[in-house]
Amino acid sequence: MERRPTIIDVAKAAGVSKSTVSLVLQNSPLVKRETREDVRRVMREIGYVYNRAAANLRSSNVGLIGLVINDLRNPFFTEFATSVQMALSARGYATVVANTDEDAEVQGQVVGAMIEHGVSGLILSSAYGAVERGFEQIARSGIPTLQVLRHAHPDTELFPFAAPDGPQGGRLATLHLLQQGAKRIAFAGGLMGRSVTEARLAGYRAVLAERGLPERVLTGRPNRAFGREAALWLAKDYPDVDAVLCFNDLTALGIMSGCAEIGRRVGPDLKVAGFDDIEESALVFPSLTSVRSNIAGFGQAMAANLLAWLEEGVKPAAEILSPVELITRASTQ
Repeated sequence: MERRPTIIDVAKAAGVSKSTVSLVLQNSPLVKRETREDVRRVMREIGYVYNRAAANLRSSNVGLIGLVINDLRNPFFTEFATSVQMALSARGYATVVANTDEDAEVQGQVVGAMIEHGVSGLILSSAYGAVERGFEQIARSGIPTLQVLRHAHPDTELFPFAAPDGPQGGRLATLHLLQQGAKRIAFAGGLMGRSVTEARLAGYRAVLAERGLPERVLTGRPNRAFGREAALWLAKDYPDVDAVLCFNDLTALGIMSGCAEIGRRVGPDLKVAGFDDIEESALVFPSLTSVRSNIAGFGQAMAANLLAWLEEGVKPAAEILSPVELITRASTQ
């Protein structure tokens, strides 16, 4: 006996996602008229019959998006998650948010739970480490998934990747420090071997290499505690360093705190620049120069990209680097 066509068969034949077909069956206004007509035409052509009784058991999950974040304690990721959630809500979608606390095992658990609860799509800012389990579960499910901010899985055709342009940010900040008179610039924070660290380092290294200047890289967990230690370390072991580009603003704020502790003036004695331009960067004294990635706008764009994939079958480019700009303040003057 020939197998009855399924919703997956409709999605493949129409060139859209399973979630888009589900929305068409729900008569959702979120799907464009042309797409609805194409999907319904395919249903007729392949003989798909809608089982409304079975669908009613699943209807509460239609329009549910999973948002997995590596560290919601960091205000940068909190702002990103908030912007995504608000953008999805404006389009009629509910968001399930999970914090993995940089734990790959927890990530695998929450991804599995979201799949079981029928999310239509996923936006994943991955932890590092053994994250294969979570991505394998997603691949088997066929759920449209964007990996953002952290490039954790190499297959960007399957899992498109998007992030602010780290190399350009590193370049802009390093050039600015040189223009402000810095002679010896260090890079502080971030763990080696991680994509975001390498991206931000790339611009810094390129500028120094062009000018034949030496680099000084101090690696560590990108937080205030490491930044404070780095300030003391620089003053003691590398007194010739007169500027530092930090992996993120939290590291930079820690360096500024350490400088206050030892009586080193931020700006005149040590120029400090950060990454992310979190709200505190403009409020701290002296105010912090930082690479702004417009994380709220980035979050809104990621929500729009995922919904275009779900509703219209328009898959995002394999890799997207969004623009960044340098916001100059007193810490580098």
